[in-house]
Amino acid sequence: MKKLLVVIDMQNDFINGALGTKEAETIVDNVVAKIKEYPKDCIYATKDTHTNEYMQTQEGKFLPVLHCVEGTEGWEFPEKIAKALEGAVIVNKNTFGSQALADMLYFETLGQDQVEIELIGLCTDICVVSNAILIKTRLPEVTVIVDASCCAGVTPESHEAALTTLKMCQCVVK
Repeated sequence: MKKLLVVIDMQNDFINGALGTKEAETIVDNVVAKIKEYPKDCIYATKDTHTNEYMQTQEGKFLPVLHCVEGTEGWEFPEKIAKALEGAVIVNKNTFGSQALADMLYFETLGQDQVEIELIGLCTDICVVSNAILIKTRLPEVTVIVDASCCAGVTPESHEAALTTLKMCQCVVK
């Protein structure tokens, strides 16, 4: 069985920066532990990646907080996450979900009989759910798992709502 891990947007701005939350801070050690469970060549990680023109985008108009500007400290992974992710495939994305990531995973798993793709990271209710559904859409016969103990939402309530949505979309929540 092929098992892959996708770490979504575990960046400073989502942990303790512009959009950070105490819930995001509490999952960092869980995320590091989960990353260590996988071989380096089975790990993908996304980085929310914006420019200073973010506020002029549709996303910026709905979420008017400048964050994850490429090259800034907020865009980077915290040191312990960065160290754990050494050797992983890093995918920069400029919106919630990454079609490029879904396509990479499709080609990575082509010809495999059984595949599990586990997602962890931030934020459950925006980027985790978006990527999980894109992956499930691109790879409908793949088991998509979301580890709730390694995710945090914008609020605890929206985290729970996202987990419910993921279950309804045939993802496994543990």
